[in-house]
Formats: sequence, structure tokens, C-alpha cells
Amino acid sequence: MLEPSQPQRTAVADQRVGFGYDAHRFGGPGPVILCGVPVDHDSGVMATSDGDVAAHAVCDAVLGAAAIGDLGAFFPSNDPQWHGVRSMDLVAKCVTMVFDRGYDISNVDVTIVAQNVMVAPHRDDMKAELARAVRLAPMNVSVKATTTDGLGWIGAGEGLAAFAVVNLTR
Repeated sequence: MLEPSQPQRTAVADQRVGFGYDAHRFGGPGPVILCGVPVDHDSGVMATSDGDVAAHAVCDAVLGAAAIGDLGAFFPSNDPQWHGVRSMDLVAKCVTMVFDRGYDISNVDVTIVAQNVMVAPHRDDMKAELARAVRLAPMNVSVKATTTDGLGWIGAGEGLAAFAVVNLTR
């Protein structure tokens, strides 16, 4: 524990890691939107925006890495201006916020967790859309998918989730 008289240390090279998570319940008409790409599914998701869990996880990871807040702090779901918003536009806004604070994004890694939403046929398009939004080459963006092997609410087909990790440097 630091004593009051001891100065706090800062890193020589400012490298930061942010982690994000989002989940939504299925409901309403499809498709499901992932990384800005429509994916055929029997239903969409229940959400204030387009419900893009991958984009929301990336937003939280970007904002968290810069230690400036979370998605809800900047784009609250009770504010009507964000109803129906395209989530990839929120990603672009979050990226601008961290760039304005002197950070660069070095890579983004996303894992989508869904039992019955097929990511593989859309992976290249998802990577391209996400890369564009975070201003990176697609080779610095990873989009993966997994299932829960039938376990839990995701395995029961009630919804889907996504995790994201982002690295920032200054």
C-alpha cells in the first residue's frame, strides 16, 4: 500500500488492455447484427440499439482500456437519441474518444458466444467492418465464435453474448 508521501508511479510506455462483455436476449424479427453484419436468424435481439453484442463489447473494451467509462456512461439506454442506433457507429465514436486522448489501438480480439448463430460464413465481413470502425488493418482484428455446448441460457438458445479485448498504446 502506498504511503501518502509516496508518489504514484506511471508506466514508461503507456500500454493498456481493455476487456468488454455484452449479452442480449433473442426477441423480435431478425436478423442478428454482429460487427455490423446482418446474420440470418429466426429472431433479432431485444435492445435499445441494433443489439450488436460484438460491437458493444468492443466499445466497453476500448473505453475501459482508456479508463474513461463504459458504454452506458456515454450512450445511456434511457436516452431516446440512442434508440435504434447502429452499434458500429458507437464503436467509431468510442475510438475517436480514445484517439482524442492520445491513444492508438494496436489490436482487437472478439469472441461471440452463441449456440445457433452461424458466424463462420460472415467472419471476413465482420473483420472488415470492425477493422474499418477501429481504424485498423483486418490483420489486427480477430473475430471468433464458440458455443456453450448446450449449457446455460445461451446454450438453451435464449440469447447470445460477446467478449472483446483491446490493446491501446500511447
